[in-house]
Amino acid sequence: MPNSGPKVLIVDDEANIRQSLSGVLADEGYQCTAVASGEACLEALARESYEAIFLDIWLPGMDGLAALARIQEWPSGARPAVIMISGHGNIETAVKATKLGAFDFVEKPLTIEKVSVVLKNAVEQRRMDLELRRLREDSVWPEIIGDSVAVKALRQQLNLMAATNGRVLIYGESGTGKELVARAIHRASPRVNGPFVEVNCAAIPEDLIESELFGHRRTNLDGATDHKIGKLQKAHGGTFFLDEVGDMSLKTQAKVLRALDEHRFEPVGAPQSIQVDARVIAATNKNLEKEIERGNFREDLFYRLNVIPFTVPPLRDRAEDIPALANHFLEEFSKAYGRKPKELAEETVEALMNYAWPGNVRELRNLMERLVILHPQRRIEARHLALDGNRKNQGPKSWESFGSLHEVREAAERDYILHKLDETGGNVSRASELLGLERSNLYRKMKALGIAPKE
Repeated sequence: MPNSGPKVLIVDDEANIRQSLSGVLADEGYQCTAVASGEACLEALARESYEAIFLDIWLPGMDGLAALARIQEWPSGARPAVIMISGHGNIETAVKATKLGAFDFVEKPLTIEKVSVVLKNAVEQRRMDLELRRLREDSVWPEIIGDSVAVKALRQQLNLMAATNGRVLIYGESGTGKELVARAIHRASPRVNGPFVEVNCAAIPEDLIESELFGHRRTNLDGATDHKIGKLQKAHGGTFFLDEVGDMSLKTQAKVLRALDEHRFEPVGAPQSIQVDARVIAATNKNLEKEIERGNFREDLFYRLNVIPFTVPPLRDRAEDIPALANHFLEEFSKAYGRKPKELAEETVEALMNYAWPGNVRELRNLMERLVILHPQRRIEARHLALDGNRKNQGPKSWESFGSLHEVREAAERDYILHKLDETGGNVSRASELLGLERSNLYRKMKALGIAPKE
């Protein structure tokens, strides 16, 4: 029966050490892979995740210290514990290895007791580090706040879907909190100890998204190989969140579809495919069925993603949650900026609840941050809000309010550009593509219309 314990990579140019160390660790219940060079070590890491590595310092080509430095570039959640081994070690080398991030330094000849103890400690320390990192992330993730009927129904749906591995497609307008819901699903799932990896398909240029998703292998003229680990590989064992999936190109959609079907993918320029196990959650602010009719989205990918459809309600449909959300954000930013706690006047709460919130929870959060920064008063009055321009059930703006056709055109252009910027999360390059404008022209038009680029 094959071992199912922690995966260990052994890197040594001496065949007898690779064989003997593999045998000893296999008897201890570890899954072992052995390679003979630093270059082969990096290739193995690009294909599979390991809990620990035994890495010889003196290797042909790329030596162990150079390989160690490259391993430290791996994301912390996927980085193995590295134990350096050497038959010609000295204090200076051991110190250098430790500074580069090695867990420990073991001199040859290796003994079963020494190897067993140091490996057990390395695997346990890595597990504790990952758990601490997860707890820290959990502590800064905001809660789903509110007791409206819509939010109560949302929590019930989360309880039903979170414990499964089914793919989830989250619908909702920009700013409603689709990423927050995706993180909540991850936290309540069996994959909670794995990574949560997000890709915003609207914010990454088309020529880079494939490399961002799947990684790449490139060999330079001098023979050096450039490795980039893709987001999908980083999500192995956890959750992979495709935000604004409706903005993904048809070419990339085809590759994502194949990866979902086969649970494996090929990094750009790599000869071998990589197997991956990740739960996929996607989100969109578009009607994907209409996008399919327009030829912008693949029908087969839609059915792969739409296993468990889920809608996050806009803020205007859960107005009773606005006071709790506003107070939560005020408290958050008051602490962050070292300001005294603030309170909302009764008429201020009424004004907030009567506003339509086209930017949803994100707009409310930004407003509360602005109030904390700009208004030193403890009590926030309705006059500080400046929200009169977009009340609920407000009809179309009266034509009499415009002085000329030029003003009408400017108002329409401003609203449409803001809409596209909101769709792309503030990405000016992507918005310029959607608008059919050069990026420099869009910047000039934004400046003329008084639209500030989002930071």
